[in-house]
Amino acid sequence: MDPIIAGALASLFGATVGGGITYLLNRQQHRQQLRLAHEQQKTDYMAEETARHFLGHKGYTDRSFEVLQKHLGGFGDDELRKILVRAGAIRTYRDDGSEWWRLLSRMDEYIGNKSS
Repeated sequence: MDPIIAGALASLFGATVGGGITYLLNRQQHRQQLRLAHEQQKTDYMAEETARHFLGHKGYTDRSFEVLQKHLGGFGDDELRKILVRAGAIRTYRDDGSEWWRLLSRMDEYIGNKSS
C-alpha cells in the first residue's frame, strides 16, 4: 500500500475515533446538565407549591414570614420572597413591623374576614 494513502487512512481513522469519543463525552455532559436543570426547576416548583399550601390554609389567610421560612428552609430571605411572589402572594406589614404574606387570590376572603 502506498505510504501516503496509508498515512491518510491512519489520520482519518484517528480523527474518526477521536471525534466519536468527543461526541460521546459531550452527549454525556449534556445529559447531566439537563438532569441538573430539571432538578433545579423541580425544587423551585415544589417550593412554590409548598408556599401555596401554607398560604391557602382555610384557617389562616395570612402567614408570617418567619413561619414560611421555618417550613421552606434552604432558601435565603430574598430568594424565599421571590418564591412567594411567583406563588401569587403579596407582602404586608403589621403595626409591629412584622412581615406577613397572603395569596392575592384570597384578598376577598381577607377583606370579608376583616369586615366581620
